[in-house]
Amino acid sequence: MGVQETIHDTGAERARFREMKQGTAEDWAIIGGEYRAFAKGLPDRVLDHLRLLDGDFGGFPVDRLEHSLQTATRAHRDGRDEQYVVMALLHDIGDTLGSYNHPEVAASIIKPFVSEEVHWICKNHGAFQGYYYFHFLGMDQNARDKFADHPHFEACREFCEKYDQSAFDPDYASEPLEFFEPMVRRVMARPLASAYAKALEQE
Repeated sequence: MGVQETIHDTGAERARFREMKQGTAEDWAIIGGEYRAFAKGLPDRVLDHLRLLDGDFGGFPVDRLEHSLQTATRAHRDGRDEQYVVMALLHDIGDTLGSYNHPEVAASIIKPFVSEEVHWICKNHGAFQGYYYFHFLGMDQNARDKFADHPHFEACREFCEKYDQSAFDPDYASEPLEFFEPMVRRVMARPLASAYAKALEQE
């Protein structure tokens, strides 16, 4: 099921209020049912959006999708767990809509489904990745040092060193996106923590 199929109105019953404060239990039963169905389509929407990176090179040696696949493949082959591999796959998914804060966009998407450490790596990888190129752009190469005392500093440094900064090799044999799809679906099957998780319990 693609994005359009999950977004378009199917003619289902709708709530009747014009302002939320007018809502009734019946209204919210309708909305809750729609929400649960829509939430199930999240992995499809995420995968569809990731495909938008195909062919987008931005001057790099490989396109953004290949970089994502290569980062995830390297992490997988190194024995990382599925939360970590999915984070590696999606870490740059925010490039299209968050050109000035792409790590935060990706981190927000995965936050309900991963550990605090994996979320932190994703959210802050931009500053750590900058160690390899910020100085060429007149920026602070050591921007990551502001996190020096953070307990996840080394984990984020390792992610960038082993998987992210090294994933621009046109000759590397990455796994295809289809290889990672079951992992994305398993990791995103149900949130570990979310303000909206209670609504899913009625399934």
